[in-house]
Amino acid sequence: MCLPVLPLEKYFGQLELVYEFYGAMPTGLTVSETGRIFVCFPKWGDDVPYTVAELVDDRLQAYPNIEVNLDGQGDMAASFISVQSVVADGLGTLWVLDTASPNFSPPKIGGAKLVAVDLEMNTISKVYTFAEDVVLPTTYLNDVRFDFRVGKAGFAYITDSASEGPGAIIVVDLDSGAAFRRLNGAPSTTPDPYFLPKVEGKVLMNRREDGSTSPLSMSADGIAISPDGKKLFYCPLTSRHLYSISTKALRDRTIPDEELSYHVEYWGEKGASDGMITDAKGAIYAGDYENNSIRKIEPDGRIVTIAHDPRILWADTLSIGPDQYLYVIVNQLHRQARFHYGRDLRQKPYSLLRIRVDELPAPAS
Repeated sequence: MCLPVLPLEKYFGQLELVYEFYGAMPTGLTVSETGRIFVCFPKWGDDVPYTVAELVDDRLQAYPNIEVNLDGQGDMAASFISVQSVVADGLGTLWVLDTASPNFSPPKIGGAKLVAVDLEMNTISKVYTFAEDVVLPTTYLNDVRFDFRVGKAGFAYITDSASEGPGAIIVVDLDSGAAFRRLNGAPSTTPDPYFLPKVEGKVLMNRREDGSTSPLSMSADGIAISPDGKKLFYCPLTSRHLYSISTKALRDRTIPDEELSYHVEYWGEKGASDGMITDAKGAIYAGDYENNSIRKIEPDGRIVTIAHDPRILWADTLSIGPDQYLYVIVNQLHRQARFHYGRDLRQKPYSLLRIRVDELPAPAS
């Protein structure tokens, strides 16, 4: 008997494989203005020999060297502990965001930091550490964006994606090093209490080895900045909503934090996203981890799905290279043991994919 061929879901988008990861699970990714590719590996339970690496000649190597990646081998401010995000600013610097929070433990005092690495010399040029009223015991430093057109040395904007404490945008004056929390616990940086994520057809929630369960709850995570630096876009991880705010308002400390939410603009639903990135024309690219997709959000708010592929098993960080490709880390984050009663369902390799978008990244200067 000949069985009928039934219709199948349609997949699309010309994705190319750049690299396969057979070791630790990667999260952060960035492509420099010269095409160098950097990746980071936070310490979430895998064997992590180095938490920041460069992809050189199709091989990973510790960056800027193995010594800096040896946690606990000296000054915590001068060594990488557990890095969540790496961002090349297009001006010769790699910025490294160190959570100092292995396995989501409270951040190590003096270890949570933003580090500038000179890409020509391959050496650390500056380190920004944070006071205890900025990096709280619940803080998880997630991602960062820059604007060097304001202030004496520019400003950085960091998402705090705390799962048990308040989410926030942390603003850093790169000249003085002063940092402060904004939108602390505001509705726009807080997980959507009505959101129930579904990935690969199943509800995603914390499922512990002892059989107990709880909803997945992660605050402000994805972040992107407009090409002129005037608007910051962000989203909680457990939400489908997109928000923006004037960076001028974020920096203006005369606006009380309880009034700052009045400056927030709501852009509607864009899908549930992890990382985001902006191109030079102001379009935002974001993953949709519920639908194995990558979305493009035009400046007027229109949304186009540019890739829908079964290989996009949790699009984590995105970066646009000088070759006008969008690069994306796919890491099966939702298959980790903490979501499946202690059973690790991830299948190696994790992947670095890319898709042609014919646009350059938004400039930071």
